[in-house]
Amino acid sequence: MTVEPYLGTSAYEPHYGPPVTASTLDETVRHVRDRTGAEVVSTAQIIAAPDLDCPPKSRLAFPDGRRTTAISTTQHTAPGLPVPASTQVNAE
Repeated sequence: MTVEPYLGTSAYEPHYGPPVTASTLDETVRHVRDRTGAEVVSTAQIIAAPDLDCPPKSRLAFPDGRRTTAISTTQHTAPGLPVPASTQVNAE
């Protein structure tokens, strides 16, 4: 799957960064909070390396051809514990 990071909006259209690849996709429907705090439905979650740049509104393309946008991104770290750091992206 690919992620095109949202860079902002110009006077005419949104701008996105170059696409990067993310590897793990979990297509589970979940209730999550968006950047405004509203409860919304996420249809998929992406687990990627901790350095993934994927702010809300980033474009996502799944292996089956479906395209959607990122709702929220969470950094998971556990200093001192034997678990890997990661980034979780909740998708619309």
